[in-house]
Amino acid sequence: MIVFAVVLAFWLGAIPFGMLVARKRGVDIREHGSGNIGASNVGRVLGARAGLLVLALDAGKGMLAVAVAQMYTDDPRLIAGAAFAAIVGHCFSPFLRGRGGKGVATAFGAFLVLVPKVAFLAVAVFVVVWRIVKVPALGSLAASTAMAAALIAAGDRPLAVLASVTTGLLVYTHRANLAKLANRA
Repeated sequence: MIVFAVVLAFWLGAIPFGMLVARKRGVDIREHGSGNIGASNVGRVLGARAGLLVLALDAGKGMLAVAVAQMYTDDPRLIAGAAFAAIVGHCFSPFLRGRGGKGVATAFGAFLVLVPKVAFLAVAVFVVVWRIVKVPALGSLAASTAMAAALIAAGDRPLAVLASVTTGLLVYTHRANLAKLANRA
């Protein structure tokens, strides 16, 4: 059953809510703004309400994936695997031919169920960094790094590994943003 939960987590993560919300408003979000299907781009292109809706839906995918996995097992490694499957599904959605979002909101949702205090620490780090540098990508990466560091310090090996691997994935999905920032510097 846990294999079912991990596969389900991947397919939940793969649902491109940003594209679906934008399409409902007559917009192919991939052709506007940054071209990304995530909450930040949807918010910039279609307004804060649409962006918040996509944020909630994408986070909900991560939350649901973890909750379903927890119904089938109490093994933290398998639950972490389901969480990562949802994040990977979002980033490399088969519905979008292997393209997708950056994974931040889906990761947040997963960690919100797994370790709520650490997830809220990540939100605080995001807000502080974003307010200072005004670059959401840097806020997201700082938040993910802080979460990994907190879990490493707490000695929670399965979640520390999940957070570290997720941070690596987020760096990869933000590589274009990071290249633009490097060229500006």
